[in-house]
Amino acid sequence: MSVAKSPRMSRVSANLLLICVALIWGSAFVPQIRGMAHVGPMTFTGVRFLIGALVVAPLAWLEWRSLGRKATPLQANDSLRIAGLGALLALGAALQQIGLLSTTATNAGFLTALYVPLVPMLGWLAWRQLPHWSVWVGAVASMVGAYLLSGAQSVTIGHGDLWVIASALPWAIHVLLIGRVADRMSAPFLVACGQFAVCGALALLWTLAYEPVTWSGLQAALWPLAYTGVFSVGVAFTAQVVAQRYAHAADAAIVLSAETLFAALFGFALMGDHLNAAGVAGCSLIFASMVGVQLLPLRSKA
Repeated sequence: MSVAKSPRMSRVSANLLLICVALIWGSAFVPQIRGMAHVGPMTFTGVRFLIGALVVAPLAWLEWRSLGRKATPLQANDSLRIAGLGALLALGAALQQIGLLSTTATNAGFLTALYVPLVPMLGWLAWRQLPHWSVWVGAVASMVGAYLLSGAQSVTIGHGDLWVIASALPWAIHVLLIGRVADRMSAPFLVACGQFAVCGALALLWTLAYEPVTWSGLQAALWPLAYTGVFSVGVAFTAQVVAQRYAHAADAAIVLSAETLFAALFGFALMGDHLNAAGVAGCSLIFASMVGVQLLPLRSKA
């Protein structure tokens, strides 16, 4: 099934919205690390995704009522699809969050970008959809750009890095499926709210079984939880659901890789990090990938 084209949002507009998503996600790595100084990784994941569910709940409720008036209520299979997306989200977020306990925000930003080349590969394996050649070039260029931007002098993989690498697969599957599910149901806010609630509930179930939780710890982590819950989850993940109804999954993965670029820019502006020549080259590669994946297919058609 192809992604439906709606006059309400063009492919270019969808990708511009995804750039905003990447900007917010790029700003969230530091609060994610700081929050875990006070609570465990699954506690942090569960609470922030439940906050995100509450943020989008009013819009989801209005959408639910609208579907009822149109006599197009959700089917049982739709609920299973939303639950599956929530489980993928929980797995990806948990693996990344656990990895952040023993790796840096820069490394995590680079290694998370491993999902970028996985998306077109999985799309080809699942649906035999061969993307435009520029997608493959852009995916590789984004990976190289993320590596240069990380400032790494050698590929040294630590324990925390392995957790972040493992998170790339559920992230890739989620990016591949989210647009299809939201478009099939024509209910992006319901999909967003539902997957957040499932993700948060699964993470907190793990917390109750394996992680100690204190009220003082939650209070100390309040601002990181609030920022990542409201903006990284409630705003950015919801915008991703909306935008990917109109954007190709492989293109979206490349655009979202700008998360690494924005993480570096926020580090430069707020924390005094400096970009060397390799970092500037990395930014340029990621930017060129985003532009190329939009313009080169249009040139081929022309």
